[in-house]
Amino acid sequence: MRLTTRLPVFAALAASAVLAGCGGASDEVGGGESSSSSSGAQTKLSLVAYAVPKVGFDKIIPAFQKTEAGKGVTFSQSYGASGDQSRAVEAGQPADLVNFSLTPDVTRLVDSGKVAEDWNTSNAEKGIVSSSVVTIVVRKGNPKGIKDWSDLVKPGVEVVTPNVFSSGSAKWNLLAPYAQYSNVGKDKAAGLKFVGELLKNIKTQPKSGREATQTFLQGKADALLSYENEALNIEKNQPEAGIEHVTPPNTIRIENPFAVLKTSKFPEQAKAFADFNFSAEGQKLWGEAGFRPVLPDVAKEFADRYPAPKTLYTVEQLGGWSKLNDTLFDPDKGDIAKLYEDAGASTGD
Repeated sequence: MRLTTRLPVFAALAASAVLAGCGGASDEVGGGESSSSSSGAQTKLSLVAYAVPKVGFDKIIPAFQKTEAGKGVTFSQSYGASGDQSRAVEAGQPADLVNFSLTPDVTRLVDSGKVAEDWNTSNAEKGIVSSSVVTIVVRKGNPKGIKDWSDLVKPGVEVVTPNVFSSGSAKWNLLAPYAQYSNVGKDKAAGLKFVGELLKNIKTQPKSGREATQTFLQGKADALLSYENEALNIEKNQPEAGIEHVTPPNTIRIENPFAVLKTSKFPEQAKAFADFNFSAEGQKLWGEAGFRPVLPDVAKEFADRYPAPKTLYTVEQLGGWSKLNDTLFDPDKGDIAKLYEDAGASTGD
């Protein structure tokens, strides 16, 4: 089932804003080819990631480069829609490290032989380097009075979220209300009914979470479904944007995986960078960048910054990604794909 795009999409305009804000889809960090350690050694690691963690790596990469393991290590970075990035690496885009929005985008690389099968068993965090929650971004003062998922399906409320068939964040955005209205999967029909109603108020679906943010900041729609970390980043760094966020009482825990590729030309340095991300120092930097740390002791230090929702659902409670991708998000047979068709949306190019 491949449908033509019928919703108005402002991806091109949003993409240009992303390039301007992030220095392009690919950034050189650490001085590029000219940077070297005192011994003259030079290692460049290629990091391929989903659209929004650049603010985290802007803190983590310089800190890593100050360590003994990070001396002489530079980085090239590529950011984009999680699914698209994963498929690009599968097709041959060079990568030493990947950080995606959701686990299935790493699983794709396991299946293609690029990531080791035990990538998520080497640490207690199961390969999840950062977490967040799904939240709702609204205009300053919240003129539509949006406080919970039910407010998003009211007549006259227009919502922006990325396309679920290119963006990992879009899947999280729909799973959060689905978890609530399906009673954590026990009443699938009720959950799908709500998602179908929500899709009718989603008029714009950019390719990635970052493009969706830019579309909303350009004045489109009343609400944006997004990561909490993305909302916090805008509020901190772009106060002139005039936005705020409200986290529904019942939402879902976002889990962002990180993996080293088996095909890396610099496995020792790549593993060292991965280890740094999972260290207490690295986790504190993720926390400072707006993400919820995954190390329990570090998370306690950020408890005031990241309040616990009344209910925080997990993918595991819903049956796991394998089940969800097959039954809900498969472009040809998934139940949400069918809802997209009913709403006149696109399930792919």
